[in-house]
Amino acid sequence: MFRCAACGAFNRVREPRPSGNPECGRCHRVLDLSGAPQEVDGEALDRAVVSSPVPILLDLWAPWCAPCRAAAPILDAVGKAQAGRLLVLKLNTDQNPRTASALRVQGIPTFVVFSGGREVARRSGVLPRPDLERWVSGAIAAQGGAGATA
Repeated sequence: MFRCAACGAFNRVREPRPSGNPECGRCHRVLDLSGAPQEVDGEALDRAVVSSPVPILLDLWAPWCAPCRAAAPILDAVGKAQAGRLLVLKLNTDQNPRTASALRVQGIPTFVVFSGGREVARRSGVLPRPDLERWVSGAIAAQGGAGATA
């Protein structure tokens, strides 16, 4: 499953992936199948959490935060490795302070795993990629969800 960055719709893409550039079924824009993290605002995050058929890893960050910048390539690698099985979203806490407050964020970077429409795990601080992947997989497995695997 892939989320259209333009309209937020979730699209099933068959395996093996078709040649060419698959388009979103709703807005007909080209889908990004790379799994790269997608920026969201509070409203788009709420819609994704409620409707995502795959687990979500949310990165709460800010541009001035050095650890957040250090985490960015790790999240990019995790998202690309789990493309279609895990959705990696990024929420800029400076631009979305109400959402950050509603999520009770006390420090950044903070990572939250959502599955089945609810939060299943949370942690703050940068982790090496293997540790982050184990943490995400463990959080999903502990609540009985399918999706991401390390």
